[in-house]
Amino acid sequence: MSEMITADLVDLDLSADTKEAAARALAERMIAQGRVTDLDGFLADVAAREAQMPTGLDGGIGIPHCRSEHVTEPTLAFGRSADGIDFGAPDGPADLIFLIAAPAGADDAHLTILSSLARQLMDEDFKAALRTATDAEATAALIRGDEPEPTPEPEPEPSAEPESRPEPTAGPEPTPEPETAPAAPAAKFKIVAVTSCPTGIAHTYMAAESLEKAGRDAGDVEVVVETQGSAGFTRLAPEVIAGADGVIFAHDVPVREKDRFAGKPTVDVGVKAGINRPAELIGEVRDKAARGETMSGAASATPVDRAGDAGDGYGTKLRKWLMSGVSYMVPFVAAGGLLIALGFAIGGYTINKAPSVAEHFVWTQTDSWAALLFQVGSVAFAFLVPVLAGFIAYGMADRPGLVPGFVGGSIALTINAGFLGGLAAGLIAGGVVMAIQKVNVPPVLRGIMPVVVIPLISSAVVGFLMFLVIGKPIASLQRALTDWLNSLSGANAIILGIILGLMMCFDLGGPLNKVAYAFAVGGLANPTEGSLKVMAAVMAAGMVPPLAMALATTVRGRLFTKTERENGKAAWVLGASFITEGAIPFAAADPLRVIPASMAGGAVTGALSMAFGCTLRAPHGGIFVVPLIGNPFLYLIAVAAGVCVSTALVVILKGMRKPAPEGGADGAGDATAQKGEEPKIPVAA
Repeated sequence: MSEMITADLVDLDLSADTKEAAARALAERMIAQGRVTDLDGFLADVAAREAQMPTGLDGGIGIPHCRSEHVTEPTLAFGRSADGIDFGAPDGPADLIFLIAAPAGADDAHLTILSSLARQLMDEDFKAALRTATDAEATAALIRGDEPEPTPEPEPEPSAEPESRPEPTAGPEPTPEPETAPAAPAAKFKIVAVTSCPTGIAHTYMAAESLEKAGRDAGDVEVVVETQGSAGFTRLAPEVIAGADGVIFAHDVPVREKDRFAGKPTVDVGVKAGINRPAELIGEVRDKAARGETMSGAASATPVDRAGDAGDGYGTKLRKWLMSGVSYMVPFVAAGGLLIALGFAIGGYTINKAPSVAEHFVWTQTDSWAALLFQVGSVAFAFLVPVLAGFIAYGMADRPGLVPGFVGGSIALTINAGFLGGLAAGLIAGGVVMAIQKVNVPPVLRGIMPVVVIPLISSAVVGFLMFLVIGKPIASLQRALTDWLNSLSGANAIILGIILGLMMCFDLGGPLNKVAYAFAVGGLANPTEGSLKVMAAVMAAGMVPPLAMALATTVRGRLFTKTERENGKAAWVLGASFITEGAIPFAAADPLRVIPASMAGGAVTGALSMAFGCTLRAPHGGIFVVPLIGNPFLYLIAVAAGVCVSTALVVILKGMRKPAPEGGADGAGDATAQKGEEPKIPVAA
């Protein structure tokens, strides 16, 4: 770690009062040492990582960190705050702050060294020494782990005369004690664990060290950890996993090769739970082992439900489950929808009446090719609702939820319950499987539970409920929604367009954006005039934020940093392609100006698109599917109007701030940034 931290990267009197200001103060030291090339760009990456999960830890520690293309070499800066800074830790402010900067392509050796620091932070003596250090050079040496120079001990002076020792005297032989066999040591409870976090630099290794230390403190527990960090991971030996009595997953990204741990009592938590309450997790897995629960039972690990973070309420979990289904559905929507749209573009809107290409296909006829595109797209699009339902259930109950989820989604199509039926089927399937998993079954049946018993029972229950209980009411609700969309006109249609535009631009690809998009593509399953208008409005509004930022950086470049101006060039293409996330770098650096401006433009575009009666049969594509849009000229006017509104607002709002000291070329930052603060982005990038 010798080249990673020096005395110039240590601040023992950090005066910042917010985590953004602390990150900026330490990052400025990295800039001075040539370790970071773009201050604002690097801080935007730090803020994006912080938005994923707070980096405060129990014990007064804050570890903001990120991988960034603006970092030239792996670097560590340390600051000590007298008053403490809130980094989101449960036990209060942090006084020891480590800013860890890794290049986007950092090599394994450097990342391994950074991971060793993360393990050191679990050592109370190490933290106590940092709190009492008075010299920056000595502090840097302590963090590097430099060994102090050994002090040579003086050699003893030889004595003038040899020391006289009494001669041993003969005596009676002692009676030997009877030998007793040593007590056999009690067998230790063996746990294997996996730790991982989104960046894979700090939390991954801190959780590993915390779990290992808790095992040593318990005395009769042996913990072996597989760290799945940025430097890759070394798989635990199969015999180590086979001999384990329990498993702990402390992770915020999916566990790789998770099937290796099947059949073991399992505790599945977030990575911070592994850092903050390791002894409790060890107790939980021991209790589950005593009850005979395994991963295929009550301890089933799910892809999106992290039981360890108590902050996740039911509403948050529900959102994650629904987003799991939507994320897997989108590729089917994009592929199927675009193929259908191309079929219409080539063969006209009567192509849906063409005979099957398997029975009638003429290689030289354009209509045959159009029919082929349309029919392939229709097959892909038919998976929309089953995939949505299947992967909602997967998000709740992992692989056992797939079968009843797909079955329920297919039934939703059969009874014309549509998109709403798919949502309901997925939630029901996941809930049924989770209920079955809580049943404590005899060990002899555990092997067939995920393969036979769970799919059989859950599919039967979901089929019964969808066909005979809730399917018809949902189908009636779907028809009512379709009729309502078809009846929208005038002010009602404009209001819906405004709402959809605001949703698309509020979090720029986040949950609210995905809800609006899912609502639109759900209508394409059974397209009507109203649902096609909704799809057009949603795509138009989603194109506005990146295009507006691109235009703003072109007409008023001095209001933006060098990095933002470079991002603006890419935003032209991203916006034109309907990739709303192209505006995220701008919102991360200046959310209070960028997001309101984007929402205003999105609302204008959504309203105009609905007012003009524009329609769209393709779920994606941006300007590249303009030939497939109803009223394409008016559609482009709606997009242009929203872009102009957003551009004007963001230029006005940025122009109202105090000018940066550098005059705006590269250092034109937010007024907030001039106070040493970096604004928060409301959603994870």
